[in-house]
Amino acid sequence: MEAEAVAKDWWLYHGNGEGAARRARLEAGAPPPWRDFGGAPDPGYAPPGCAGEAWRRTAGRGEGYVPDEPEKDVVNTALHLRRPLLVTGKPGVGKSTLAYSIASDLNLGPVLHWPITSRTVLRDGLYLYDAVGRLQEAGMEQLRTPGGPAAAGAAVATATATPAPATAAGAPVEHTTPSAPSISRYLRLGPLGTALLPQDRPRVLLVDEIDKSDIDLPGDLLTVFEDGGFLIPELARLAQEDPTVAIGTDDDPDAVVRITQGRVQCRYFPIVVLTSNGERDFPPAFLRRCVRLHLEPPGPDKLARIVRRRLGVDVSADEEYQDLVRAFLDRGEDGDLATDQLLNAVQLRLAGAWSAPADRERFLDTVMQHLTGPTA
Repeated sequence: MEAEAVAKDWWLYHGNGEGAARRARLEAGAPPPWRDFGGAPDPGYAPPGCAGEAWRRTAGRGEGYVPDEPEKDVVNTALHLRRPLLVTGKPGVGKSTLAYSIASDLNLGPVLHWPITSRTVLRDGLYLYDAVGRLQEAGMEQLRTPGGPAAAGAAVATATATPAPATAAGAPVEHTTPSAPSISRYLRLGPLGTALLPQDRPRVLLVDEIDKSDIDLPGDLLTVFEDGGFLIPELARLAQEDPTVAIGTDDDPDAVVRITQGRVQCRYFPIVVLTSNGERDFPPAFLRRCVRLHLEPPGPDKLARIVRRRLGVDVSADEEYQDLVRAFLDRGEDGDLATDQLLNAVQLRLAGAWSAPADRERFLDTVMQHLTGPTA
């Protein structure tokens, strides 16, 4: 059985939990001069901590991850350099789960998840603005104005199109116009925008399957990754009248944070994990700004450790489970399989399902169907 790696002094992420002391080192560590950002936290905003349903999901998924020494080396390199981590590998090798493992190991709160599709654009991750909802609410305000919609419409037109008439004393006549609804109700930070909020400890952001994105998205992310912040134009345009606006976050629309002058600027660069199945290449400028990690499919020793960590089963002590691992590896030579397919097989055997020897091949065909290859 392969021995687990001995922890190195410079590691912050170990992958085995109990990371309170290491999180303190993470928070206190000095960033590289070129990754030092100066955002000022909102004292009235508290990000979600290590409690609640969202944290239980993060911890439950992350605690079962089994990283090897090379993986820990690369992850800790990204943590020290405060650079995004680009994780590549075949489907099912644990790329997304690594983000949950980092958050769980260092007690960094729930993972922020940004799934990518071919239609995703940068603004989807930064913030959401319901312009249609705000326009409809403005129309409703007009309808509620005394005198009916005609009077309200005339008042708005007068206020915006012509100067107000003057009285004999020279003072302008004041018109009562319906007030526009506050923009804060129609703005909400996305997962990337929430991760970039200024805080003393980093949030973990999973940008899932970035290789499925439009060709422009990796390039658009470069400026945000380099600046550690972004501008919300809808707030910047109102900065003179309302310099500070409280808006919701991706975690909770009611957990508002105050944004000043429309600018979100991080204090501690978030731990960004970008996953890719290798379906496309990325521009050199994007790759230069990432720390890259390639995950190979696990071998027999690592599979045994994963089964032990996830299900509490010692594969080496039972020939039946050794047979399942061998079958998983043999089938993996003809097409890709995901590690959770082996876990499904072990779980079924623990429950007493498919235990008849005559059912073995049908059992394997059912739970270990190829993800790629001629039989997928």
